[in-house]
Amino acid sequence: MIDGRQGSQPPSAAGAAKEAKSQYRRHLPHLQADRKTLFVTFSTRRRWVLPEGVRSLVLDHCLHDHESKLFMHAAVIMPDHVHLLCTPLADPDGTTYGMAEIMSGIKGASAHAVNRALGRRGAVWESESFDRLLRADEDRRLVAEYICANPVRAQLCAREDDYPWLWREWIEGAQ
Repeated sequence: MIDGRQGSQPPSAAGAAKEAKSQYRRHLPHLQADRKTLFVTFSTRRRWVLPEGVRSLVLDHCLHDHESKLFMHAAVIMPDHVHLLCTPLADPDGTTYGMAEIMSGIKGASAHAVNRALGRRGAVWESESFDRLLRADEDRRLVAEYICANPVRAQLCAREDDYPWLWREWIEGAQ
């Protein structure tokens, strides 16, 4: 018996890496499937309100790996949280980039940029994020439009187009 599994062999390095990319666990389970779109939400630490002057930095970091590690469909930087709708892409070997790697890049780089811009130290983001895979019958565009309507629902602006920290593949991405 190895690792409590009778008659099984230890997973190969490639198998372990594949399993690690398809599911990683913190306090919440995080699932990922090849070429499947995810709706991701992450919050600032203790719901700290991001100053308006740094929200563009956060949006830039969310879009940094667009078309290299992920395809971003929509992104919205709210005062104390972020919504993303994205599809992880494959690396040159054909392996889909893991969401743990993608989220670590976005949250880590944006936290450093925010702290540097504000002359502060400490955590910017909660360590956890909430994500869910879109079901096969869900319309990605409708989910993106729902995410992008968040600032209007929160009464931060009258129209989505008036909100400066929003990005849509069919508008800003088409320019």
